Amino acid sequence: MTLLEHVTQQTPRERCIPLLKTERLTLRSPCRTDARVIAKFAGDRRIAENTSRIPHPYGIEDATQYVESVNKAGGETCFAITRDDRLIGLCNVTPGKDGAEIGYWVGAPYWGQGIATEAARAVIDFAFTDVDYEVLVAGARVSNPASRRVLEKCGFQWTGVGLYRIRAINSSAPIDRFRLDRGLWASLKSWVRTRAVA
Repeated sequence: MTLLEHVTQQTPRERCIPLLKTERLTLRSPCRTDARVIAKFAGDRRIAENTSRIPHPYGIEDATQYVESVNKAGGETCFAITRDDRLIGLCNVTPGKDGAEIGYWVGAPYWGQGIATEAARAVIDFAFTDVDYEVLVAGARVSNPASRRVLEKCGFQWTGVGLYRIRAINSSAPIDRFRLDRGLWASLKSWVRTRAVA
């Protein structure tokens, strides 16, 4: 076996993702020791039912498997949302054929504080500047207006409604779909900077 063959047969290595800092938050790569907190929050039926991929019930083993599956070369990029060194949610970007998809959830005790919007903006900026995605897409259940507001505050444009499978309810549900391209994001960032200086 040549050295090249040996390298290509190895499992994908973890990608080193940057530490993202916002006014109140630090976003970092999740680790195995986060599994208990992830399971506690993601195991909340209200969170699971508003995501497409989180099953219910959701335990520590599920969280551990998820943490071990992300941040591999070419795959899903996941950030642990932390505040005062406490994990309070996750935000991820997953490559897809129609554009990379952004997803997020924040533990129920932290709802209504603008945390999802603040974290999503940091990850959007990472996706457009560090990873060079051209388009991001996202979805929010029609029964979840708070998630829709997060996307709208981040500049996403509504593109329609579709039925998507929700693992936690073992059924499909209507999902509002959204899209944001790099040019619009750059314009929004420029406008915000100009207003801050004025």
